[in-house]
Amino acid sequence: MHSLYKLFLATLLPTTLSTATTYSIQDFYQGESFFNDWDFYTGSDPTGGNVIYQNKSAAESKGLAYVDYSDYSTVLAVDSTSTVAAGGDRDSVRITSQNSYTGGLFVMDASKMPVGCSTWPSFWTVGPNWPYGGEIDIVEGINDQTKNQMTLHSGTSNACTIDTDDSDEYTGSVISSNCYSTETSDSGCSIKDSSTTSFAYGFNDAGGGVFALLWDNSTGMSMWHFARDDIPDDLTAQAPTPSTWGTPSGFWSAETCDITDNFYDHQMVIDTTICGNWAGGAYSSSGCPGTCSDMVANASNYVDAKWVINYVAVYQ
Repeated sequence: MHSLYKLFLATLLPTTLSTATTYSIQDFYQGESFFNDWDFYTGSDPTGGNVIYQNKSAAESKGLAYVDYSDYSTVLAVDSTSTVAAGGDRDSVRITSQNSYTGGLFVMDASKMPVGCSTWPSFWTVGPNWPYGGEIDIVEGINDQTKNQMTLHSGTSNACTIDTDDSDEYTGSVISSNCYSTETSDSGCSIKDSSTTSFAYGFNDAGGGVFALLWDNSTGMSMWHFARDDIPDDLTAQAPTPSTWGTPSGFWSAETCDITDNFYDHQMVIDTTICGNWAGGAYSSSGCPGTCSDMVANASNYVDAKWVINYVAVYQ
Protein backbone atom coordinates (compact mmCIF):
# COMPACT_ATOMS: atom_id res chain seq x y z
CA MET A 1 0.00 0.00 0.00
CA HIS A 2 1.34 3.42 -0.92
CA SER A 3 2.61 5.46 2.03
CA LEU A 4 0.34 8.42 1.23
CA TYR A 5 -2.69 6.12 1.13
CA LYS A 6 -1.66 4.66 4.52
CA LEU A 7 -1.41 8.18 5.90
CA PHE A 8 -4.84 8.98 4.48
CA LEU A 9 -6.34 5.91 6.16
CA ALA A 10 -4.61 6.78 9.41
CA THR A 11 -6.27 10.20 9.44
CA LEU A 12 -9.64 8.53 8.94
CA LEU A 13 -9.21 5.81 11.55
CA PRO A 14 -10.69 7.58 14.61
CA THR A 15 -13.73 8.66 12.58
CA THR A 16 -14.14 5.15 11.12
CA LEU A 17 -14.10 3.53 14.55
CA SER A 18 -16.49 6.02 16.07
CA THR A 19 -19.00 5.72 13.21
CA ALA A 20 -18.79 1.98 12.59
CA THR A 21 -21.38 0.92 10.04
CA THR A 22 -24.06 -1.53 11.11
CA TYR A 23 -25.65 -3.25 8.14
CA SER A 24 -29.33 -4.04 7.64
CA ILE A 25 -30.87 -7.04 5.87
CA GLN A 26 -31.78 -6.58 2.23
CA ASP A 27 -32.43 -10.24 1.33
CA PHE A 28 -32.61 -13.24 3.65
CA TYR A 29 -32.79 -16.73 2.17
CA GLN A 30 -33.83 -19.51 4.53
CA GLY A 31 -36.23 -22.39 5.01
CA GLU A 32 -39.38 -23.14 3.07
CA SER A 33 -39.13 -20.16 0.72
CA PHE A 34 -35.41 -20.54 -0.05
CA PHE A 35 -35.80 -21.99 -3.54
CA ASN A 36 -38.41 -19.41 -4.57
CA ASP A 37 -35.67 -16.82 -5.07
CA TRP A 38 -33.08 -18.96 -6.89
CA ASP A 39 -33.00 -20.41 -10.39
CA PHE A 40 -31.73 -23.91 -11.12
CA TYR A 41 -29.06 -23.92 -13.83
CA THR A 42 -29.45 -26.78 -16.31
CA GLY A 43 -26.79 -26.07 -18.94
CA SER A 44 -23.54 -27.93 -19.41
CA ASP A 45 -20.91 -27.29 -16.77
CA PRO A 46 -18.71 -24.37 -17.94
CA THR A 47 -15.75 -25.87 -16.05
CA GLY A 48 -15.95 -29.22 -17.86
CA GLY A 49 -17.16 -31.19 -14.85
CA ASN A 50 -18.68 -34.67 -14.85
CA VAL A 51 -22.12 -33.47 -13.76
CA ILE A 52 -25.64 -33.11 -15.07
CA TYR A 53 -27.20 -30.11 -13.38
CA GLN A 54 -30.86 -30.75 -12.52
CA ASN A 55 -33.87 -28.49 -12.82
CA LYS A 56 -35.86 -27.75 -9.68
CA SER A 57 -38.47 -30.47 -10.02
CA ALA A 58 -35.92 -33.16 -10.89
CA ALA A 59 -33.56 -32.10 -8.10
CA GLU A 60 -36.37 -32.19 -5.55
CA SER A 61 -37.76 -35.52 -6.73
CA LYS A 62 -34.30 -37.10 -6.62
CA GLY A 63 -33.59 -35.74 -3.13
CA LEU A 64 -30.79 -33.47 -4.33
CA ALA A 65 -32.46 -30.20 -3.27
CA TYR A 66 -34.75 -29.94 -0.27
CA VAL A 67 -35.46 -28.16 2.99
CA ASP A 68 -34.88 -30.14 6.18
CA TYR A 69 -37.85 -29.08 8.29
CA SER A 70 -36.23 -30.27 11.51
CA ASP A 71 -34.02 -27.17 11.45
CA TYR A 72 -35.12 -25.38 8.23
CA SER A 73 -31.73 -25.88 6.63
CA THR A 74 -31.40 -26.10 2.84
CA VAL A 75 -29.65 -29.14 1.39
CA LEU A 76 -27.98 -29.23 -2.03
CA ALA A 77 -26.46 -32.62 -2.84
CA VAL A 78 -24.62 -34.66 -5.45
CA ASP A 79 -26.25 -37.96 -6.42
CA SER A 80 -24.80 -40.75 -4.25
CA THR A 81 -27.01 -43.69 -5.21
CA SER A 82 -27.01 -44.06 -9.00
CA THR A 83 -24.78 -46.34 -11.03
CA VAL A 84 -22.53 -44.17 -13.20
CA ALA A 85 -19.75 -45.42 -15.45
CA ALA A 86 -16.18 -44.28 -14.94
CA GLY A 87 -15.85 -40.94 -16.70
CA GLY A 88 -19.62 -40.55 -16.81
CA ASP A 89 -21.74 -37.76 -15.41
CA ARG A 90 -23.45 -37.60 -12.00
CA ASP A 91 -26.53 -35.55 -11.18
CA SER A 92 -25.82 -32.41 -9.19
CA VAL A 93 -27.26 -28.97 -8.43
CA ARG A 94 -26.25 -25.42 -9.30
CA ILE A 95 -28.46 -22.52 -8.26
CA THR A 96 -28.28 -18.79 -9.02
CA SER A 97 -29.93 -15.95 -7.10
CA GLN A 98 -32.60 -14.08 -9.02
CA ASN A 99 -31.50 -10.79 -7.48
CA SER A 100 -28.26 -9.10 -8.47
CA TYR A 101 -26.02 -6.81 -6.44
CA THR A 102 -23.26 -4.24 -6.86
CA GLY A 103 -21.91 -4.19 -3.34
CA GLY A 104 -23.01 -5.16 0.15
CA LEU A 105 -22.31 -7.70 2.86
CA PHE A 106 -22.89 -11.29 1.72
CA VAL A 107 -23.15 -14.04 4.34
CA MET A 108 -23.53 -17.81 4.17
CA ASP A 109 -24.07 -19.83 7.34
CA ALA A 110 -23.63 -23.56 6.68
CA SER A 111 -23.30 -26.57 8.96
CA LYS A 112 -21.90 -28.81 6.21
CA MET A 113 -20.19 -28.40 2.87
CA PRO A 114 -19.43 -31.02 0.18
CA VAL A 115 -16.34 -33.14 0.79
CA GLY A 116 -14.51 -35.94 -0.97
CA CYS A 117 -12.03 -36.63 -3.74
CA SER A 118 -13.17 -35.28 -7.14
CA THR A 119 -15.58 -32.74 -5.59
CA TRP A 120 -15.37 -29.04 -6.38
CA PRO A 121 -17.86 -27.03 -4.26
CA SER A 122 -18.17 -23.27 -4.45
CA PHE A 123 -20.16 -20.27 -3.26
CA TRP A 124 -19.48 -17.32 -5.51
CA THR A 125 -20.85 -14.25 -7.25
CA VAL A 126 -20.61 -13.40 -10.94
CA GLY A 127 -21.42 -10.43 -13.16
CA PRO A 128 -22.63 -10.25 -16.77
CA ASN A 129 -20.52 -11.11 -19.81
CA TRP A 130 -17.78 -12.96 -17.93
CA PRO A 131 -15.04 -11.96 -17.26
CA TYR A 132 -15.91 -8.28 -17.82
CA GLY A 133 -18.45 -8.07 -15.01
CA GLY A 134 -16.11 -9.94 -12.68
CA GLU A 135 -16.31 -12.98 -10.43
CA ILE A 136 -15.83 -13.28 -6.67
CA ASP A 137 -15.18 -16.76 -5.25
CA ILE A 138 -16.05 -16.64 -1.56
CA VAL A 139 -15.81 -20.40 -0.90
CA GLU A 140 -13.98 -22.74 -3.24
CA GLY A 141 -11.71 -25.75 -3.21
CA ILE A 142 -11.17 -29.23 -4.60
CA ASN A 143 -10.56 -32.85 -3.65
CA ASP A 144 -8.91 -33.15 -0.22
CA GLN A 145 -8.00 -29.46 0.06
CA THR A 146 -7.98 -28.39 3.71
CA LYS A 147 -8.22 -24.58 3.50
CA ASN A 148 -10.62 -22.31 1.65
CA GLN A 149 -9.36 -20.47 -1.41
CA MET A 150 -10.79 -16.98 -2.05
CA THR A 151 -10.39 -15.50 -5.54
CA LEU A 152 -11.27 -12.45 -7.62
CA HIS A 153 -11.47 -12.55 -11.41
CA SER A 154 -11.43 -9.28 -13.36
CA GLY A 155 -11.74 -8.83 -17.11
CA THR A 156 -11.28 -5.17 -17.99
CA SER A 157 -8.16 -3.20 -18.81
CA ASN A 158 -8.53 -1.41 -15.46
CA ALA A 159 -6.01 -2.93 -13.08
CA CYS A 160 -7.00 -5.29 -10.30
CA THR A 161 -4.30 -6.86 -8.15
CA ILE A 162 -3.69 -7.88 -4.53
CA ASP A 163 -1.53 -5.45 -2.58
CA THR A 164 1.23 -7.87 -1.56
CA ASP A 165 3.22 -5.05 0.08
CA ASP A 166 0.63 -4.72 2.82
CA SER A 167 0.02 -8.29 3.97
CA ASP A 168 -0.98 -7.16 7.47
CA GLU A 169 -4.35 -6.29 5.93
CA TYR A 170 -5.29 -10.01 5.71
CA THR A 171 -4.47 -13.22 7.57
CA GLY A 172 -4.40 -15.58 4.59
CA SER A 173 -1.53 -16.27 2.19
CA VAL A 174 -1.39 -14.96 -1.37
CA ILE A 175 -1.35 -17.63 -4.09
CA SER A 176 -1.50 -15.30 -7.10
CA SER A 177 -1.80 -11.51 -7.18
CA ASN A 178 -3.04 -10.57 -10.68
CA CYS A 179 -6.83 -10.79 -10.94
CA TYR A 180 -7.03 -10.37 -14.72
CA SER A 181 -8.71 -13.39 -16.29
CA THR A 182 -9.53 -14.63 -19.78
CA GLU A 183 -11.16 -17.75 -21.22
CA THR A 184 -7.74 -19.38 -21.54
CA SER A 185 -6.09 -17.97 -18.41
CA ASP A 186 -8.60 -17.83 -15.57
CA SER A 187 -6.72 -18.41 -12.33
CA GLY A 188 -7.44 -14.89 -11.03
CA CYS A 189 -5.92 -13.54 -7.82
CA SER A 190 -6.24 -15.84 -4.82
CA ILE A 191 -5.71 -15.85 -1.08
CA LYS A 192 -5.77 -19.09 0.89
CA ASP A 193 -7.33 -19.02 4.36
CA SER A 194 -4.98 -19.78 7.25
CA SER A 195 -7.43 -22.06 9.10
CA THR A 196 -8.16 -25.74 8.46
CA THR A 197 -11.70 -25.15 9.78
CA SER A 198 -12.39 -23.04 6.68
CA PHE A 199 -12.94 -25.91 4.25
CA ALA A 200 -14.08 -29.51 3.77
CA TYR A 201 -13.68 -31.98 6.65
CA GLY A 202 -12.22 -29.40 9.01
CA PHE A 203 -15.16 -27.09 8.38
CA ASN A 204 -17.71 -29.88 8.89
CA ASP A 205 -15.99 -31.25 12.01
CA ALA A 206 -16.14 -27.78 13.59
CA GLY A 207 -19.92 -27.70 13.14
CA GLY A 208 -19.59 -25.54 10.07
CA GLY A 209 -19.58 -21.77 10.36
CA VAL A 210 -19.96 -18.53 8.46
CA PHE A 211 -18.38 -17.08 5.35
CA ALA A 212 -18.75 -13.35 4.73
CA LEU A 213 -17.84 -11.01 1.89
CA LEU A 214 -17.90 -7.26 2.42
CA TRP A 215 -17.95 -5.61 -0.99
CA ASP A 216 -17.28 -1.90 -0.57
CA ASN A 217 -16.60 -0.04 -3.81
CA SER A 218 -14.64 2.67 -2.00
CA THR A 219 -12.33 0.50 0.12
CA GLY A 220 -12.23 -2.94 -1.51
CA MET A 221 -13.27 -6.55 -0.96
CA SER A 222 -12.90 -8.21 2.46
CA MET A 223 -13.65 -11.86 3.26
CA TRP A 224 -13.93 -13.59 6.64
CA HIS A 225 -14.48 -17.13 7.82
CA PHE A 226 -15.75 -17.83 11.34
CA ALA A 227 -15.94 -21.33 12.81
CA ARG A 228 -19.22 -22.10 14.56
CA ASP A 229 -17.96 -21.16 18.03
CA ASP A 230 -16.40 -17.91 16.79
CA ILE A 231 -19.33 -16.29 14.96
CA PRO A 232 -19.61 -12.63 16.08
CA ASP A 233 -22.59 -11.85 18.31
CA ASP A 234 -23.63 -8.93 16.11
CA LEU A 235 -23.90 -11.24 13.11
CA THR A 236 -25.98 -13.73 15.08
CA ALA A 237 -28.21 -10.81 16.06
CA GLN A 238 -28.57 -9.86 12.37
CA ALA A 239 -26.99 -6.47 13.03
CA PRO A 240 -23.48 -7.04 11.65
CA THR A 241 -20.75 -4.47 12.16
CA PRO A 242 -17.78 -5.81 10.13
CA SER A 243 -15.40 -3.13 11.42
CA THR A 244 -15.41 -5.00 14.76
CA TRP A 245 -14.59 -8.41 13.28
CA GLY A 246 -10.84 -8.04 13.14
CA THR A 247 -8.48 -8.60 10.23
CA PRO A 248 -10.19 -10.46 7.38
CA SER A 249 -8.89 -13.68 5.89
CA GLY A 250 -8.60 -11.96 2.52
CA PHE A 251 -8.53 -8.33 1.42
CA TRP A 252 -8.38 -6.78 -2.05
CA SER A 253 -7.74 -3.06 -1.65
CA ALA A 254 -9.45 -0.52 -3.89
CA GLU A 255 -6.06 1.18 -3.98
CA THR A 256 -4.71 -1.61 -6.24
CA CYS A 257 -7.97 -2.92 -7.71
CA ASP A 258 -10.53 -0.86 -9.61
CA ILE A 259 -13.59 -2.34 -7.89
CA THR A 260 -16.29 -0.27 -9.61
CA ASP A 261 -15.22 -0.99 -13.19
CA ASN A 262 -14.39 -4.66 -12.66
CA PHE A 263 -17.32 -5.86 -10.50
CA TYR A 264 -21.01 -5.06 -10.98
CA ASP A 265 -24.48 -6.63 -11.20
CA HIS A 266 -23.48 -9.86 -9.49
CA GLN A 267 -25.72 -12.85 -8.85
CA MET A 268 -24.84 -15.39 -6.17
CA VAL A 269 -24.16 -18.99 -7.19
CA ILE A 270 -23.94 -22.18 -5.12
CA ASP A 271 -22.86 -25.38 -6.82
CA THR A 272 -20.88 -28.60 -6.64
CA THR A 273 -19.21 -30.00 -9.71
CA ILE A 274 -17.08 -33.13 -10.10
CA CYS A 275 -13.60 -33.36 -11.63
CA GLY A 276 -13.57 -30.68 -14.33
CA ASN A 277 -10.71 -28.36 -15.22
CA TRP A 278 -9.44 -27.82 -11.68
CA ALA A 279 -10.44 -30.84 -9.55
CA GLY A 280 -9.70 -33.21 -12.42
CA GLY A 281 -6.53 -31.45 -13.48
CA ALA A 282 -5.09 -31.44 -9.95
CA TYR A 283 -6.43 -34.87 -8.95
CA SER A 284 -3.19 -36.82 -9.29
CA SER A 285 -1.36 -34.38 -7.01
CA SER A 286 -4.15 -34.18 -4.41
CA GLY A 287 -3.43 -37.43 -2.59
CA CYS A 288 -6.61 -39.03 -3.90
CA PRO A 289 -6.69 -42.68 -5.04
CA GLY A 290 -6.92 -43.82 -8.65
CA THR A 291 -8.14 -41.35 -11.24
CA CYS A 292 -10.83 -38.70 -11.12
CA SER A 293 -12.73 -40.48 -13.89
CA ASP A 294 -12.76 -43.71 -11.88
CA MET A 295 -13.92 -41.90 -8.75
CA VAL A 296 -17.05 -40.69 -10.54
CA ALA A 297 -18.23 -44.31 -10.64
CA ASN A 298 -17.93 -44.70 -6.84
CA ALA A 299 -21.37 -43.64 -5.61
CA SER A 300 -20.42 -43.98 -1.94
CA ASN A 301 -17.77 -41.28 -2.41
CA TYR A 302 -20.57 -38.72 -2.69
CA VAL A 303 -22.61 -39.53 0.41
CA ASP A 304 -21.18 -36.42 2.11
CA ALA A 305 -20.97 -34.30 -1.03
CA LYS A 306 -23.70 -31.93 0.09
CA TRP A 307 -24.26 -28.38 1.26
CA VAL A 308 -26.35 -27.97 4.42
CA ILE A 309 -27.09 -24.26 4.51
CA ASN A 310 -28.68 -22.52 7.49
CA TYR A 311 -29.17 -19.27 5.60
CA VAL A 312 -27.77 -16.91 3.01
CA ALA A 313 -28.14 -13.19 3.66
CA VAL A 314 -27.33 -9.96 1.88
CA TYR A 315 -27.00 -6.77 3.95
CA GLN A 316 -26.67 -3.15 2.85
